[in-house]
Amino acid sequence: MSYYEIADMEISSLIAKAREYLPADRIAPIESAYQFAAQAHEGQKRKSGEPYVQHPLEVATTLADLQLDADTLAAALLHDVVEDCGIPLHDIEANFGPEIARLVDSSTKLNTVIKPTREKKTRREPQTENLRKMLIAMAEDLRVVFIKLADRLHNLRTLHALPVEKRRAIAQETLDIYAPLAHRLGIWAVKWQLEDLAFRYLEPRQYHQIARLVSKQRAERESFINEASHVLAEGLRKAGVEAKVSGRPKHIYSTYQKMCKYSVQGKDFGDIHDLFALRVLVDKVSDCYKALGVIHSFWHPIPEEFDDLIANPKDNGYQSLHSTVMCQGTTPLEVQIRTYEMHQVNEYGVAAHWSYKEERVDKSFDNKIAWLRQLIEWQKDLSSEEFLESVKTDILIDRVFVFTPKGEIKDLPRGATPLDFAFRIHTDLGYRCIGAKVNGRLVPFSHALSNGDVVEIMAAKGERGPSLDWLNPELGYIKTSHAQTKVRQWFNKQERTQNIEAGKHLFNKEVKRLGIESVNFEEIAGLFGYESPDDFFASLGCGNISPTQVALKLTASSEQPQEIVETLPARRISPSSVKVLGTGDLLTYLANCCHPLPGDKIIGYITQGRGIAVHRKDCVNIINEVEKERLIGVAWGDVEQVYPLTIQIDAWDRVGLLRDITVIVAAEGVNINSANLKDNGNNTTSISLTLEIKDLNQLTSLTSKIYQVWGVTSVARTGRVQVGTGTQHEEGGIIAQN
Repeated sequence: MSYYEIADMEISSLIAKAREYLPADRIAPIESAYQFAAQAHEGQKRKSGEPYVQHPLEVATTLADLQLDADTLAAALLHDVVEDCGIPLHDIEANFGPEIARLVDSSTKLNTVIKPTREKKTRREPQTENLRKMLIAMAEDLRVVFIKLADRLHNLRTLHALPVEKRRAIAQETLDIYAPLAHRLGIWAVKWQLEDLAFRYLEPRQYHQIARLVSKQRAERESFINEASHVLAEGLRKAGVEAKVSGRPKHIYSTYQKMCKYSVQGKDFGDIHDLFALRVLVDKVSDCYKALGVIHSFWHPIPEEFDDLIANPKDNGYQSLHSTVMCQGTTPLEVQIRTYEMHQVNEYGVAAHWSYKEERVDKSFDNKIAWLRQLIEWQKDLSSEEFLESVKTDILIDRVFVFTPKGEIKDLPRGATPLDFAFRIHTDLGYRCIGAKVNGRLVPFSHALSNGDVVEIMAAKGERGPSLDWLNPELGYIKTSHAQTKVRQWFNKQERTQNIEAGKHLFNKEVKRLGIESVNFEEIAGLFGYESPDDFFASLGCGNISPTQVALKLTASSEQPQEIVETLPARRISPSSVKVLGTGDLLTYLANCCHPLPGDKIIGYITQGRGIAVHRKDCVNIINEVEKERLIGVAWGDVEQVYPLTIQIDAWDRVGLLRDITVIVAAEGVNINSANLKDNGNNTTSISLTLEIKDLNQLTSLTSKIYQVWGVTSVARTGRVQVGTGTQHEEGGIIAQN
């Protein structure tokens, strides 16, 4: 069968889908748009080898699945003809009218290809400007972004044709921006596909491993789900509740996220019971609660695993009842209950509010994208980098809903603080904030707000400015990029003389704290790229340079002893393995007190003369550290190496125990540097193994398998650290325990 025959079949499929929900007189523009696009793209091929017109056809088909209007489908078919075929926009308008031409024009302006390079700035600037344009276009007409999301989805499906570096750049951008954006708009049907496809190219080994694990147990799980579905459907029927009961598969990326969460708890893939769950669809909201009662009468509910997202919907409009029950007495089973209308909105988000008859179906539509309108107002004052950070931290993450004392609802990113709330109300209120009450009780500025909190801001009567401490990430006073930007702007507007004096005060404070006797101001200014000390002090005083960055520079050549002294040789790592946030490449090493591995949550400790010690965030030394300003944010970078780490295995002593354990270690491809055995008496033994581990996932997999060895009672990461003059033994956390 030739390509053109295949294309004719696919346009027929698109038209058939459109006919299911569009009036007959709206089909002709779609057919005309396809014929126009096929002629314009004739002879063009994509890098995957397929004729180019296949791409707009796939984009339009995705949008037809979302039941978008005829103008959107036509614009999707034409969205590349201006840029790639040189067709003048006025030809589009002459043939298809101003509405479709406007959608094509807006889509064309978003099609700038982000060309990743090794230089961070040149890579991020086009990405940021693209995102800015896309969000502004969203505020004008959301259909432009529907086209862009469908366009990205098909590009991911053919990503194999691109070079590896470009694949990873596009996949990472998808996980950072496009999938969260689809989530924020509530378009679940697109979101999970974006996540799975991007994850496939970012972590191919883990992607295929999870796919194999899911497939291996699919038959057993589906049999269990089918039986549970039948039992529940029959029970609902007898109770007089008309419902459709079906299984709900968990997708690969969400399974990966669940595995990461479980690995922290020492669990493995076999402990994940909600790879498949039940979904119950009913006609009315009252039937949702009736169905819930029936389910709880069948199976015992787990109290802490119940969410009423009908009474308290998510910020993107998602509504459902979620309950986890003990099915057949021993197996946890998640059940989702919703109406058919809720299901439509949950799958298609704001796209479900779009109609071929009129632009917006309900009056609440504007409220659903109020966050977008506000972002467009904020973006006018932000640089490209600040704008990208604002979107990622303030918009594309989970939200909490809090109340003003007058009962007005305000939504903020999860983890936001009272200061973030104050700046959300008004910039001036943020500047004058001197305290806050949550639910009538005084709370610190670092208090994380929760859903339903009533927040009251106490403000100074006269003019007042923010504190530089508010910008210290380790103190946790403000979390949103919007609030941080406003604080920086305030300091930037202050008189230069005041900034210089404030900078000198901060600098002298750091010098005194670190015990440094003499400093060459000219050299320090030069280290930060300033021509004079006054320029440096002014920048420090207005918040462009943080005291933490100053401490890093001051201690880089210091020979004074550090407070946390390692008793084992420091594990030096390459500069690319750990990134020190907000600075360039610095000397880093992994602390032996807590043995951090890629995948652990980590933080840096500024030593005096040895660079940055990288600890786990739950390390006893970090928790007990008094000088919090010596802590600095770090993140895992490129981690293509192994890390020595010691685990302790407690077990009942028996013949062949060590052999069985070492066979498992060898099968996992892990090298053993040393092994020590200790007889604990009472027929028990402890085995200490020093291993070369690649990352947390490998460690979790290995320890889970060791735990399956007969007689093993626990497996734990261990380490020893000297703090001050005393020695403290820290158990690095039980990984598996009987």
